[in-house]
Amino acid sequence: MHIQRYTVQSGNLKNLRLETHTLPEPGPGEVRVAVRAVGLNFADVFAIWGLYKAAPKTAFTPGLEFSGTVESVGQGVSTLRPGDRVMGVTRFGGYTSGINIDARYVIPLPTDWSFNTGAAYLVQTLTAYYGLITLGNMQPGQALLIHSIAGGVGLQALKIAKAKGCFVVGTVGNPGKVALAEATGCDRVLVRGPQFEAELRAALGERPLELVFDTVGGRYFTIPFRMLAPMGRLIVLGASRYATVGDKPNILHMLRHFLTRPKVDPQDLPNRNKGLFGFNLIYLYERVELMHQLLQELDQLQLAPPHVGHVLPFGQMHEAIRLFQSGKTMGKVVLEVSSE
Repeated sequence: MHIQRYTVQSGNLKNLRLETHTLPEPGPGEVRVAVRAVGLNFADVFAIWGLYKAAPKTAFTPGLEFSGTVESVGQGVSTLRPGDRVMGVTRFGGYTSGINIDARYVIPLPTDWSFNTGAAYLVQTLTAYYGLITLGNMQPGQALLIHSIAGGVGLQALKIAKAKGCFVVGTVGNPGKVALAEATGCDRVLVRGPQFEAELRAALGERPLELVFDTVGGRYFTIPFRMLAPMGRLIVLGASRYATVGDKPNILHMLRHFLTRPKVDPQDLPNRNKGLFGFNLIYLYERVELMHQLLQELDQLQLAPPHVGHVLPFGQMHEAIRLFQSGKTMGKVVLEVSSE
């Protein structure tokens, strides 16, 4: 089977090339999937830039999630068969029109979901759920702050929190994203700016701030961390303030933010009586049994399908990544792979 996939020698987006390869038959325990849609994630940008520690050091194919149709199965696979519509996760290798992958990382696509919707679900929903429930110990009725609430992870986190009856304050980078967050159920939406602390206090009212989902960093970490209630938890998923639009990282921009990054003294945490967690879903990849456990728990919440905000052709990967870098996207960015 001939496939097309993007490969990159990390360091510069210009190094990302679309190449033709021959895919062998799936091995024991594997399935071959004809990919129909690919989901973009923030980690992809940093991996291409060479700033993602989990990424391979040699040339590799980026991409963490996809959807498509099973073409063939390897020896020992009984849970899937050719023709099944599926979605899957992979530790890189997702920017492709075809993939052989361990069948445990592929699950059936809901019958009423499109391939685009399937490519928008797994990584961001698992990230949101693991962060909120497993690490954040979110309890019904708590007050939460979720940064980047109109992004892929933010919207899924919002749905999970509202399914648990929580009060959610969300932040966005520009006013154009407020309506989507409100329509998805966010109780208060703040546009990040110089009056952030006062606006956050007003939004919370008398409610204690018990859980924070931080994807931005800087003062948007420091202020909520200071405001956390006793036994409150702050979960760090990333730091978008380091990102810029361009083929390679802006070193001076990143250095400035690095030198002014928040400092936390671990020996002071008992005095503060607060918790701080940082996690990256890709390091849980080998714990496939945990993934299935989390997915079963998510099924019980009956969340609405993820919001796909932007769809581009597979051949416009560079344009899609630059759009993603811009901070102007809402929901998931998906690349459609031609079925021909």
